[in-house]
Amino acid sequence: MDQPNSTVTSTVQTAEKPKRLLSLDALRGFDMFWIVSGEGIFHGLAHGIKEDHALVQSPYDWTIATHPGLSLLERILVGISNQLHHSPWNGFTFYDLIFPLFIFISGVSMPFSYQKYFTDKETGSASTGKIYYALIKRTLILILLGMVVNGMLQWKGYEHIRFASVLGRIGLATFFAALIYLNNPLKKQITWFVSILVGYYLIMRFVPVPGFGSGILTPEGNLSAYIDRLILPGKLHRTVYDPEGLLSTLPAICSAMLGIFTGSFIKNKTVCPDPNKKALYLIIAGIALLLIALVGNFLFPINKIMWTSTFVLFAGGWSIILFSLFYYFIDVCSYQKWCMPMIWIGTNSILIYIFAHGLFNFESTSNFLFGGIINTIPIAWQQAGVWTGVLLIQLFGLKFLFDKKWFLKI
Repeated sequence: MDQPNSTVTSTVQTAEKPKRLLSLDALRGFDMFWIVSGEGIFHGLAHGIKEDHALVQSPYDWTIATHPGLSLLERILVGISNQLHHSPWNGFTFYDLIFPLFIFISGVSMPFSYQKYFTDKETGSASTGKIYYALIKRTLILILLGMVVNGMLQWKGYEHIRFASVLGRIGLATFFAALIYLNNPLKKQITWFVSILVGYYLIMRFVPVPGFGSGILTPEGNLSAYIDRLILPGKLHRTVYDPEGLLSTLPAICSAMLGIFTGSFIKNKTVCPDPNKKALYLIIAGIALLLIALVGNFLFPINKIMWTSTFVLFAGGWSIILFSLFYYFIDVCSYQKWCMPMIWIGTNSILIYIFAHGLFNFESTSNFLFGGIINTIPIAWQQAGVWTGVLLIQLFGLKFLFDKKWFLKI
């Protein structure tokens, strides 16, 4: 193709399967943007604002965003920066949404990715068994890549290897969600979903932890952390627990299942054939999940580290709302040109995650390429300049891969 970006539609059709949701790639890219360069840019902007106004440099000083000396734009930028930190324990920030949103997106893609499985199953084709091999292979590769990102290849000793990882949780959660989806009708899938969330609440609330008792939902006293200390090999990310530990991976399966329910609803042309109504119904469903989670918060606090059942519902509600907005504007209304940078990121999301988290020093490269320009910026704002350079480098590389149709598929 002489002009691969002359139209968004022709570009995507040559690079992707015909039935692939463009909004899904864009949302995946939007999600990944924040952890590969976006947070650095907005933290840098907030740092410059705080320095200019001589404000306290604390990521958890939420009152800074309402400081009377700041303009409206400055308040917005500082507010965004404040949201790009994980909650210390209970609570929810935008940054807490990034991980479950990625798992949710993986779930949305399953009804489209596994369509051939059901066709082959009906015709009795022997190729249907290959899906399980592919699932196991993908899961093991993600677990291994997660350990590599954690620094396994540096080999500082078995006790210094962190086996749990973000990629590992993605692999395990989507693996078991796929098994439930492929082997059960919708009613049983919902039964599994409810049973996992209720069961996780019951064991976290009523199974006693030696030395602490039952229902102690503190970093040291909760059951999930205890199991991590007892069973998880190597080192724990935070000494007394691991945020991607064993037991807390169980409810993450439901984060993927919420995506499966959403993808199945979008794909089904019988229940609701009007895409406009589909987007509206999804927004309503997302709001309902938010309300249920807020009510449930009194019994089981919204907590990302323990990946509580209410966290699944709350993050799932926001995930559905975000997806429905992307789906409506990109796939239904066909407003597509604006989202191409997100698509470049989203179609190679695992690759850019691995490179940005240990395999490539984007900051050094940004300083090398743009150092002369960055040094002309006031010191307080140079961090934002460096990370803007990082984003430009990443987009350049990802666009090149997209145009060449080179995608890392696991």
